[in-house]
Amino acid sequence: MTTEPTRPAGTAPSPRPPAGVGADAGADTGDEIERAVAVLRAGGLVALPTETVYGLGADARNAEAVRRVFAVKGRPADHPLIVHLASADQLDDWARDVPPVARVLADAFWPGPLTLVLWRAPGVPDVVTGGRDTVAVRVPDHPVARALLERFGDGIAAPSANRFGRVSPTTAAHVRADLGADVDLVLDGGPCRVGVESTIVDLTGAEPEILRPGGVGLDRLTDAIGSAPHRWSGATPARAPGMLAAHYAPRAQVRVVTADGVTEAARVALASGRVVGVLAPGATDGLPVEVIELEPAGPGPDYARALYDRLRQADRLGIEVLLAVAPPDDDLGAAVADRLRRAEAGGGVTPT
Repeated sequence: MTTEPTRPAGTAPSPRPPAGVGADAGADTGDEIERAVAVLRAGGLVALPTETVYGLGADARNAEAVRRVFAVKGRPADHPLIVHLASADQLDDWARDVPPVARVLADAFWPGPLTLVLWRAPGVPDVVTGGRDTVAVRVPDHPVARALLERFGDGIAAPSANRFGRVSPTTAAHVRADLGADVDLVLDGGPCRVGVESTIVDLTGAEPEILRPGGVGLDRLTDAIGSAPHRWSGATPARAPGMLAAHYAPRAQVRVVTADGVTEAARVALASGRVVGVLAPGATDGLPVEVIELEPAGPGPDYARALYDRLRQADRLGIEVLLAVAPPDDDLGAAVADRLRRAEAGGGVTPT
């Protein structure tokens, strides 16, 4: 694990070691966590690894620090953030009227890639919840994040550590490339193990409702609570992170296609004179030689781990149209298919 301060010397809101001093020069993990805690307590921003994606963290009790998260990301102020906790023991500090099913899900999946939406407790800053009466909370399953949360002692509000609407980061290098000096400290915990964001389940209605598929699949949720949760239909306004129709988009234009149709779609896209790439679970036979075939992503869990890195790779290779074949729509495959659909709706961004 390495740590890299990315803000120019003298501008960080917390003490800094001399230039060149850091994990690579012998600082241990405890020192890195202490530095991160100091940054957070001073109102600064820390990029932290989780099992899903890297988060851009701020003290969730510090409204000004949380506003800076929104400013750095370019995130609309009415989009709530997820509050990350050290353990389920802190749940009642952030939520009220917690239903029994929340305890069941917390016992089954925390620490892990599951976010629960609950009625917010008194004192939770409006900026964290986007002005809503609900709050989103989870306990991440990454040793660096857990060490930081335990040492910090309270909630850390942390959306993904990238510009709003773009591809989420799954390595510290992604964070540095996206945010540069706008984040005060980057904790490097290696590549994210899951690779897509947490599943979000709303528990404020009569029945549990999945607002966003993610790292915990529908079958596992059903086994834990004894019945299948409802899936958000899209008919009501988005009320949790990652629910916009267009999101997670690279600069390339993503088009979701079937395995049977990818070769013909590639020919059509090439005829328009654009650079075409293909991302699929396995190798694709019969592609025109001009097509850039990205390394096959594999089945659902492997695809999830590779997804955001492959989308970034498409941009690095200058791909203008990326034809994406989703994995089967089950377990983590459902989360991958969801992210691809939202990337497709993003329409691509013309490079500047």
